[in-house]
Amino acid sequence: MAKNTGTFLRGLLVGGAMGTVVGLLMAPRSGRETRRILQKSAEALPELAEDLSTTVQLQADRLSGEALHRWESTLLRLREAIAAGLEASQWEAEHFTRTEEGALSSSSIPDRS
Repeated sequence: MAKNTGTFLRGLLVGGAMGTVVGLLMAPRSGRETRRILQKSAEALPELAEDLSTTVQLQADRLSGEALHRWESTLLRLREAIAAGLEASQWEAEHFTRTEEGALSSSSIPDRS
């Protein structure tokens, strides 16, 4: 998703630059009018940059939130797996101990002296 956003922004910048160049070359206006239009466009650039910055920040926050959610989900599954492993280990230890005790009590030979 981040790759698509970067590609989009790069395309937006390249397209804007190409549009500006073509517009200047094909403009039916005089140099004075063109400079006035360029000045107005340049004055709008800070607002455009701020909008772009806000959009990028919102995307970054959203992606960060998604990553945090995925991390928390993974951590929860890991905790559950560890708990299940501990439970199985304890069950096996108890089963082994009972088997050992049973083997020892059945194999002891009573002293007949």
